[in-house]
Amino acid sequence: MNTTLTIIPTYNELENIEGVVGRVLAAGRSDVLVVDDSSPDGTGALADRLALTHAEVSVLHRTTKEGLGRAYLAGFAWGRDRGYKVLVEMDADGSHEPESLPAMLDALETADIVLGSRWVPGGSVVNWPLHRKILSRGGNLYARLALGIDVRDATGGYRAYRASALDAIGLDGVASQGYCFQLDLLWRGLERGLRVVELPITFIEREHGVSKMSGNIVRESLWNVTVWGVRRRATAVREMVLHHRRLPSVRATTRRLAPS
Repeated sequence: MNTTLTIIPTYNELENIEGVVGRVLAAGRSDVLVVDDSSPDGTGALADRLALTHAEVSVLHRTTKEGLGRAYLAGFAWGRDRGYKVLVEMDADGSHEPESLPAMLDALETADIVLGSRWVPGGSVVNWPLHRKILSRGGNLYARLALGIDVRDATGGYRAYRASALDAIGLDGVASQGYCFQLDLLWRGLERGLRVVELPITFIEREHGVSKMSGNIVRESLWNVTVWGVRRRATAVREMVLHHRRLPSVRATTRRLAPS
């Protein structure tokens, strides 16, 4: 068994899943867990056939479609229960190139979280219309300013975590979905002082199937980032006020202790 588990959530990815799983296995560094939300197109059944053929492949069937965040949380729990040291998020539609996985795992040797980044030098996006690029860049800029983080691609879904990083983050209170799920985990990790590295990747828009992106996911992200940003600033102001209130007593103690 590998010490790395790549988690691939699926819903109606019949045309994509076999190729993606094959490419992960060809990279030779990771086992695969397909988390299927009862896809009506037969994705789960195909994943079961892949698991019968490849010992490195497992399938977790969920009875309802609860969204990306819940699928990853279920996959994280499955992997941690089985002792995997590294857990990787990867889309099922081929937009995340499995060939980049070895470089991400190498980068994880000196980090707690590695983000596959579209918006750092060397990163790129293929076959996206202009409005999608503007939406992604704008959302990441807003998150960077609101949260005060130095991360260029905080919403990307191709990333690798040490299991110890997920333990430090604490997943019990995470309820976010989509883009916001990715932001939520990253923000919690940064708050806890985890080491985060961005590695440039090429993101390729899917050729088959339908994107799961929706307006509700975007609105959830904007709302939560705003709330987190306000909370961050309120905490900073409160700490500053408490600091200034303590200054007089500190100065008085200093004067009493100073030699006459």
